[in-house]
Amino acid sequence: MRKKVIAGNWKMNMLPDAAIRFIDELTPLVKNSENEVVLCVPYTDLFYSLLTAQNTNIKIGAQNMHWEESGAYTGEISGEMLKAIGVEYVIIGHSERRQYFAETDETVNKKIKSAFKYDLKPIVCVGETLEEREAGKAEEIITSQTEKALDGLTNEQVENTIIAYEPIWAIGTGKTATSEDANNAIKAIRNKISNIYGQMVAERVIIQYGGSVKASNAKELFTMSDIDGGLVGGASLKSKEFADIVNYNNS
Repeated sequence: MRKKVIAGNWKMNMLPDAAIRFIDELTPLVKNSENEVVLCVPYTDLFYSLLTAQNTNIKIGAQNMHWEESGAYTGEISGEMLKAIGVEYVIIGHSERRQYFAETDETVNKKIKSAFKYDLKPIVCVGETLEEREAGKAEEIITSQTEKALDGLTNEQVENTIIAYEPIWAIGTGKTATSEDANNAIKAIRNKISNIYGQMVAERVIIQYGGSVKASNAKELFTMSDIDGGLVGGASLKSKEFADIVNYNNS
C-alpha cells in the first residue's frame, strides 16, 4: 500500500526564527502520524530547519535546484549542495517556476535526473491552466508533462518519484478541484505511467494533490483511491492547520 506523503510548500515565506518556532510547534502535533511529513522551505531556512527537525519525524525539502553540479550559475543551488546539508526532498517544476522563471519540461527532466544522482527525492509538479481545462485539454496536458518529466528514468527511479498534480487554477485561489475530479486526473497520470513503465511501477508511484488543500477538505481528498497525500501551500504556514491536514486520518 502506498504511503501518504503530506508536504508543505512555504514558497517565499518564513524567516529562520519563524521557521524554528514553527517546527517546534509542529513537532508534538504530528509525532504520532503514520504519514510522511515534509516541509519544503526557502534556502535561507534549510539549515535551521534541518537542525530543529533532528530527532523528529519531520523531513526537510528544498523548493528548487539546478541540474548542474557546479559552475557559473549565479544564484543557483545544486543537488550536491542540498544533499551535503542533509536535505531529503526537493520540489521540481512547480507551476510558479514554470510561469515566472521559464522552467520547461526539458529543464524539469534534467533536474529530476540530477536529484536522483544525489539521492534526493523529487516532488514533481504537473497541472493545467483554467484555459486548458475549459478547452478539454487537462488530461492531455498533465499526462504529457508527466511523460516528459520522467523521460529517460529507470523503473526504480520512476517508482521513487513523487508526482504532485496541481491544477494551476486552484493554486492560492481558494478553489479546489472536486475530490472526484482530482482523483480522476491522478488516475490518468497513473495510467500514463502504467502504459510506459508497467502497472507494477504505476501502482507504486506516490501521486499527491495540490491546490488550496486545507484542514476542511484534506480528509475528503486524501481518502480517494488514487490520491496519496498532498502538496500544501498557504495552509502549511500555520502549524495547527498543517498538523490537522497531516492528521486527517485521525479526525
